[in-house]
Amino acid sequence: MPAELTGTFLALDDGRPAVVVGRVYAHPADRVWTHVTDPGDLARWFPSRAEFELRPGGTVRFGGDPDRPDSTGLVLAVDEPRHLSFEWGGDEIRLDLAPEPAGGTRLTLTNVLADAEAAARSAAGWEVSLTALDAMTRGEPPEQPPRGPGPLWQEAYDGYVRAGFPSGAPVPGVR
Repeated sequence: MPAELTGTFLALDDGRPAVVVGRVYAHPADRVWTHVTDPGDLARWFPSRAEFELRPGGTVRFGGDPDRPDSTGLVLAVDEPRHLSFEWGGDEIRLDLAPEPAGGTRLTLTNVLADAEAAARSAAGWEVSLTALDAMTRGEPPEQPPRGPGPLWQEAYDGYVRAGFPSGAPVPGVR
């Protein structure tokens, strides 16, 4: 688990609630792009199996999450290797990649929430998922599988609740 929580809860310009988390990777954007779009790579860090038709209007197929039924979403935008946005379970997920001045690539994940009360739950989930991606980019196994709440998720969730993130949404598999 990261030493500190990296998420921010905010209202977008259009008023929708969102959670934003980010990381910097010592890799070029095209390699990070593969990690966020390739089904095999996604299976190692994303909370659900995901397969993309990488084009605006394309389908995203989600599955393999024991706490959620298989589902589909819509690809909203693609600008390889800089941006991908898609619908997932009523939320909008935005993945933005940008070069870092000192080298490497910054990944910013914005989860536009359908329900503000899911902020702490979602931020904790993304912390666990991006921690798994961090390990993957270093060639290490993740500390915890990114699916389902576990000790790392609970620690992050509790931290986000203490930080004042809205937290009234049910947690699949827990509450």
